[in-house]
Amino acid sequence: MRDIFNKIIAKYLQTRYKKIERFEKFPFEAQDNIFNYLISMGKDTAWGKEYNYDKIKSYNDFNKWVPFSNYDNLKPQIQKMMLGESDILWPGKVNMYSKSSGTTEDKSKFIPVTMENLKYCHIKGAWDAVSILYKIHPDSRLFALKNLIMGGNLQRYEKNPEVTIGDISALMLYNMPIIGRPFNTPDMDTALMKDWNKKIPKMAEISSKEDVAIFGGVPSWLLVLFKEILRQTGKSNLLEVWPNLEAYMHGGVNFEPYRKQFEELIPKKDFLYINVYNSSEGYFATQNEFNSEDNDMLLLLDNHIFYEFIPFEQYGRDNPDIVSLRDVELNTNYVILINTNSGLWRYIVGDTIEFTSLNPFKIKITGRTKHFINVFGEEVMVSNTDKALVKIQDKHDFIIQEYTVGPIFMNEENKGGHQWLIEFKKAPADIIAFKKDLDMALQSINSDYEAKRYNSLALKELEVTALPEGTFYKWMESRGKLGGQNKVPRLSNSRRYIEELLEIAGLQH
Repeated sequence: MRDIFNKIIAKYLQTRYKKIERFEKFPFEAQDNIFNYLISMGKDTAWGKEYNYDKIKSYNDFNKWVPFSNYDNLKPQIQKMMLGESDILWPGKVNMYSKSSGTTEDKSKFIPVTMENLKYCHIKGAWDAVSILYKIHPDSRLFALKNLIMGGNLQRYEKNPEVTIGDISALMLYNMPIIGRPFNTPDMDTALMKDWNKKIPKMAEISSKEDVAIFGGVPSWLLVLFKEILRQTGKSNLLEVWPNLEAYMHGGVNFEPYRKQFEELIPKKDFLYINVYNSSEGYFATQNEFNSEDNDMLLLLDNHIFYEFIPFEQYGRDNPDIVSLRDVELNTNYVILINTNSGLWRYIVGDTIEFTSLNPFKIKITGRTKHFINVFGEEVMVSNTDKALVKIQDKHDFIIQEYTVGPIFMNEENKGGHQWLIEFKKAPADIIAFKKDLDMALQSINSDYEAKRYNSLALKELEVTALPEGTFYKWMESRGKLGGQNKVPRLSNSRRYIEELLEIAGLQH
């Protein structure tokens, strides 16, 4: 019966895939339609009235009259919405808010999520990703077996009980179409448990008894779950628990530093690692080719998001050049801006991307606007540090659980540098050689870092400090950041994270 249902779903997904082919063929028309829809919906809101949306006749008008924004700019409007006011950033009341992971700052951000946004952006994006999977692998059995999505939890807003708060994965799970619920594990109550120390063992107990085909979630938290599953079952890898595993949909962080651990857990050559770009603000992109090492993602152009871009070198200026999809260029680092059907207008998501193809439009994530180190003019991005680790992985045969990097500030006696805190699952045999090769790899990837490292004139060789197992988990727990979409910040221009981690590890001087 389940195989019959899987075939029915596969047929339905063929129809959905035709819409993907249409926006690939007509990308600007797709974006124009969404732009016009969003402006028409926004004109009677408080925001739309303030910026004369009723007079906007073209993108040029919009670009001239409407300011770009970040969370701090929109926070007063969002707070009004959370207290029950209508027609602020989007028509009507908004009673769902995605609580951001807080990877760039400690205070929480509450991103409005309308039902339209949930249905026509987040859930639609997930269906698009599955449609592409079935197009490439029509014999997939995702709807004959079980799917495991590691989500967060939900809660009521104290100041307005009508409002629900949770990370986007929990909101998606809770509002999942009825057709998809029988195929998920664990049950909804377990999936949305708040206490992660109880949730992980319960999820492991339930899901290990199911036949799972695909799973999704942040890599670091899935590894915690999988470790518990193997402990409970006594198995040596996940294929002994779930012999029909097909794919992992991952996103939110660069997967490459985790790949080796997953390949050990899933010793299957044709297992699929599918890169997706789903954040609190929207479902933006998904990988659409699985036949190479390239994990660039197809930008989803008809999911009720109108995209704009700021060249990264202009980020921080009062009046940067902002371009639409029509004017983007290959291999240029951009800050991504979005306009959505939840009332985010010219909103800076915080991610930086590059276009790797303009036909169709494909992107890769290069880092975060606040997750880079530029204390000494080196402009090191997360994509640089991830690539450097991957570059030396075969030579040193190591496995990393987590890492973060911060500056070592100059003083009268010492040059500046970078300090890497790394929690190894498998440490390199020669940590000194590892450190030297990591430094050389980073120089080969980033010319600014290489220039600052020349003869150690401006920067000394990077330092590596190995942390005891479980340090990052304890640190995230101490910050109230366990589970869900919470991710370890990779790079910082301050030593705050470094000092907190060293203190937890008992390595503080």
